[in-house]
Amino acid sequence: MFVRKKHNKSGTVSVQVIDKSKGTYRVIKTVGSSSDPGEIERLYHQGIELIPKLIGQASIDFAHHADRTFVKTLENSIQSHRLVGPNLLLGDIFDQIGFNQIKDDLFKHLVISRLAYPGSKLKTVEYMKRYLNLQYDVYKVYRYMDELHGKYKQQIKQISYEHTLKILGGAISVVFYDVTTIYFEAEKEDELGITGFSKDGKHQNPQIVLGLLVSAHGYPLAFEIYEGNKFEGHTMIPVLESFRQTYQIEDLIVIADAGLISKENILELSTQGMKYILGARLKTMSKEITDKIMAQSVEDGQQSMIKMADGSRLIVSYSAKRAKKDAHNRERGLRKLEKALAGGKLTKKHINNRGYNKYLSISGDVDITIDYEKYNEDAKWDGLKGYVTNTNLKAGQIIEHYKELWSIEKAFRISKTDLRIRPIYHRLTHRIETHITISFCAYKIYKELERQLKAKKTDKSAARVIEVLLSIFAIEVTLPNSQ
Repeated sequence: MFVRKKHNKSGTVSVQVIDKSKGTYRVIKTVGSSSDPGEIERLYHQGIELIPKLIGQASIDFAHHADRTFVKTLENSIQSHRLVGPNLLLGDIFDQIGFNQIKDDLFKHLVISRLAYPGSKLKTVEYMKRYLNLQYDVYKVYRYMDELHGKYKQQIKQISYEHTLKILGGAISVVFYDVTTIYFEAEKEDELGITGFSKDGKHQNPQIVLGLLVSAHGYPLAFEIYEGNKFEGHTMIPVLESFRQTYQIEDLIVIADAGLISKENILELSTQGMKYILGARLKTMSKEITDKIMAQSVEDGQQSMIKMADGSRLIVSYSAKRAKKDAHNRERGLRKLEKALAGGKLTKKHINNRGYNKYLSISGDVDITIDYEKYNEDAKWDGLKGYVTNTNLKAGQIIEHYKELWSIEKAFRISKTDLRIRPIYHRLTHRIETHITISFCAYKIYKELERQLKAKKTDKSAARVIEVLLSIFAIEVTLPNSQ
């Protein structure tokens, strides 16, 4: 049995427990339906909890067995059940990667549970008791997290790195770096959990900043955590320096988003002898550079190149498809401003450079207006995208490398949705780091599962496979007269 989310024409999603033991899909129970994502997830986990009970009610059909009394007796003889699907496959991948070098069973259970039933440590303990018949006190789990941080944090990263090195053919020359924020389920700040700009929209919650380094195809390499109000541009260099020193890597190209670009970062990367491909904020560059950009005419799919004063190159590409999207987004942003202005919802506090608020202006002390001249001026940038690099790669290669930044965005999305890395419930810094370490391992397994599914040319996603694994149970049966 497994739990299915069925999308209805009405826009709602029905959560159903499905049985395929007889070769065809059969709805055993509809748990409920909703259009609210949170309620859908609640119904989904309620469905998972129903499966053990429904297994005991399901018919065991032996087509060639004439003694129906025996079948009925068998149904009534189920003594216990245990979820084994996740450990059969995900546990095997755990071992293949090499995480079994850490000989603690609890470590493996915590990592697999993060994939199969993500939640707080209290929820994890309940899951292991209910589905795995494992008895762990939550305080023992907390104490183990203290031990895990001190003994195994670096070893875990090393194991992941060596496995990635193997599947990439023995060399890592290109890495991708980005940051995200992870909020706490708490109201008070502490030395690490501090309110700041939240990428989850949880500006009122304390948070940490997570810096993640991945290889080509999105395999996780390293991570560090920072205070919640840390400027993201100041996180990149420490992570890269630590990574290079740990694994003695000389030639490395780092690729990062425009939000991480600064004169200090570029200077430091060059000083450290590192190559880089960074997103460029074209509109904020010097007038000399922006004039050169406007002077160069590029057609759809073409690129132009401008030499920078520090010896780097600025690659500017143009895409008609991107231009259409930029124009659409700009117009949509303008319409929202006009609607808010008409409704009297805009005040002086909205005069800033965030998003499309840059088109707002103020006259006198109170009159908020829209600067349509500035809005129309922005149209000349539609479809243009820039990249700053000190590599010798061709423009097309630079753009193709940069496009792979989606892999790290996907890593954050999977971590926050499938693995539910947020919110964080821990308060001690070393336990927070251990929580991230466990999620790091779980994501590594997720990516390896994806890789193996792709190699087998299956159309099943990793998320779908994990969903199916949650329906595989081992059942203990004691027959009458058995000893």
